[in-house]
Amino acid sequence: MKRKIVNYLHEVRAELEKVTWPEKRVLKITTFVVVFFMILMALYIGIIDIIFSKLVSIFLR
Repeated sequence: MKRKIVNYLHEVRAELEKVTWPEKRVLKITTFVVVFFMILMALYIGIIDIIFSKLVSIFLR
């Protein structure tokens, strides 16, 4: 069992060495884009939620 775990970890390390990692600048830009769109979508969903909750409360009066 121990031999299989050690072998697995060696294979994982070998595969990680093959990975092409992005440059720091590209990583920062893509992170900013993702966070920006997450905030944008959160605001959009929040506004839609407020609108629908107001409409439902009007109809349920």
